[in-house]
Amino acid sequence: MTPSANGRLRPVIAIDGPAGAGKSTLAAHLARRFGLLNLETGAMYRALALKALETSTELGDEAALARLAESTQIALESSPNESNRVLLDGKDVTTRIREKDVSEAASQVSVHPRVRAWMVERQRAMGAQGGVVMEGRDIGTKVFPDAELKIFLDAHDEIRGQRRYLQSAGSTNAPTAEAVLAAVRDRDTRDRNRATSPLEPAADAIHLDTTGLTLEQVYTLAEDLVQAKIPG
Repeated sequence: MTPSANGRLRPVIAIDGPAGAGKSTLAAHLARRFGLLNLETGAMYRALALKALETSTELGDEAALARLAESTQIALESSPNESNRVLLDGKDVTTRIREKDVSEAASQVSVHPRVRAWMVERQRAMGAQGGVVMEGRDIGTKVFPDAELKIFLDAHDEIRGQRRYLQSAGSTNAPTAEAVLAAVRDRDTRDRNRATSPLEPAADAIHLDTTGLTLEQVYTLAEDLVQAKIPG
């Protein structure tokens, strides 16, 4: 197998984009399809946010969150059929980190530069050898600017809000479609305007707008992009 220009035998696939674009779904699919490790960076922020909630750490206190991070162990275990299993200090929190209070806390925790620096250091270490799919909001611009493939996954905010609403519809205390769309737009504003690593496509990213595409069409387009980056 011939190494890439970066010396890696297998590529780093960076998938960035706003909330509700389908990054996690696409990353999980590509990992299964090509035998790559799915490093869901959003789960790492959610895990730290959960610990902050459990320890009553103030979400706006950057110094306190940075200290908390230094004493935190977050591990992602790949699964052949489902999303990663997420371990926080050895405890399985895979389901808990998807709940509403943790999601909201994660968006607040992730804006702090010292927290992001701690996360970036660990994410780089986890993906340094290649053979990984990493999704988030600054993978192609900050974590792996030398990634062999960068995809910026996007869709109109109304479509992303509808997807998020359908994910929660039928559950206890499910929010209204209007509330979900408002939350998506609010998250977009925070992500795009934060001082450190704002959400924006890398200059060499391939923009993939999924607004009018089926899931299978998105899979096919992305698979072709990845296949072209697999060294022969």
